[in-house]
Amino acid sequence: MNFSSVLQDAGVPLAAQSAGGIEAHTPIDGSLLTWVPIDSAAAIEAKIQAATRAFLDWRAVPAPTRGELVRRFAERVRRDKPALGRLISLESGKILTEGLGEVQEVIDICDFAVGLSRQLYGLTIASERPGHHLLERWHPIGPVGVITAFNFPMAVWAWNAALALVCGNTVIWKPSEKTPLCALALHRLLSEVIAEFDGAPKDISQLVMGRREAGEQLADSAALPLVSATGSTAMGRALGPRVAARFGRTLLELGGNNAAIVTPSADLALSVRAIVFAAAGTAGQRCTTLRRLIVHRSLVDKLRPMLRKAYASLPVGSPLETGTLVGPLIDAGSFERMGAALAAARAAGATVTGGERVTVPGLEGGHYVRPALVESERTFPSMREETFAPILYIFPYDSFAEAIALQNEVRQGLSSAIFTTNMQEAETFLSATGSDCGIANVNTGPSGAEIGGAFGGEKETGGGRESGSDAWKTYMRRQTQTVNYSSAMPLAQGVQFTID
Repeated sequence: MNFSSVLQDAGVPLAAQSAGGIEAHTPIDGSLLTWVPIDSAAAIEAKIQAATRAFLDWRAVPAPTRGELVRRFAERVRRDKPALGRLISLESGKILTEGLGEVQEVIDICDFAVGLSRQLYGLTIASERPGHHLLERWHPIGPVGVITAFNFPMAVWAWNAALALVCGNTVIWKPSEKTPLCALALHRLLSEVIAEFDGAPKDISQLVMGRREAGEQLADSAALPLVSATGSTAMGRALGPRVAARFGRTLLELGGNNAAIVTPSADLALSVRAIVFAAAGTAGQRCTTLRRLIVHRSLVDKLRPMLRKAYASLPVGSPLETGTLVGPLIDAGSFERMGAALAAARAAGATVTGGERVTVPGLEGGHYVRPALVESERTFPSMREETFAPILYIFPYDSFAEAIALQNEVRQGLSSAIFTTNMQEAETFLSATGSDCGIANVNTGPSGAEIGGAFGGEKETGGGRESGSDAWKTYMRRQTQTVNYSSAMPLAQGVQFTID
């Protein structure tokens, strides 16, 4: 198929084959869209240095002025939302409404950041010394490296960049090599806004194209006090120590193996709608995808057929077609990993429904699958591993304490949910003795967060927080300040140090 109009509408240039360049494919049919030249190590270093120089001026610009730049960028994204949404669908395989929803996330985080630009609050602190007061102030931290994954090729960068920019930092973006065109399109818009904005150094936003080596270079650069990275736990395990070795900071958003508990009092009709979207939406390729469904034994025989019916009705096909609910997996590797996970489930004695490859006429090069239900009486080892594919494991529980333990038994700790109308169960799930995840939801699925709340998780999910709440503090350095407005020199803790 010819997708050139989608690229043209989004302002993505077509490029000829380049030595060592990135092949930009679409998962819709596997075809080559264009080539993207990669940056050499020297070119990446030059971009880091440019961002470092720009930071020296940008940090001195008043925060509300920095917010105005982000506001103008949001307006430009609003103008181009349809084209950007289609580009996301083309390059990542998301259905069109999800692609448009991701662009809306870019807009929403920018709006959030604009308000934040007038609310970078510190503290005033009472001093124990007469004639003194203490202040806690937050200052820009410096150039921020942002490494993003394919499944949210625009939003995750925006979560970081919008906050980092209003905090007075510069940004260096290394996108996934699976979705470089989304980065080219969005970065072009920001560059145009920067060029038109008085007082903004042109190099405050940089785009680095490359593979793993490019990410390693950002991780190793002492010029970047903070590296924010989204991806697999394996990626975080490799990147985190490299940054820590130079005493840099990391913001890690890694794997998820999210569960939902369905209790005897649950509204099953509501639960099924939430479960199916959370488990099959984005073809199971969200870090917040629902992967484990823990169902009270009294409901298993009633809920299973409801889910099987819903799964059988899901339209699988091109994400650009109206009515499609499940698009393709990103590539052949994802398809193979899904097959291996289902084979392991069968070997463990589980019953598998779905999971087969779906042939879409004219799109035979894409890896389309029927979302899979895996029904088991018990947990098994492969269930505790994250497979980035639409696989939902279903198993029973008997006591509420057992359900909480099953929810928390995996190494990941991103998102979680419970379906109940029992206040005791809901509040226990949200308490310190309940879900151990960074996100906990009641009567809604684990997938689909709003930018008003901080996003991130615990354990092998990395511990980072992006987006709302006070996540802005990650992008700043804290300074405690003491002011003596008296003519005396009392020392803290009553220390006496008398000199002539």
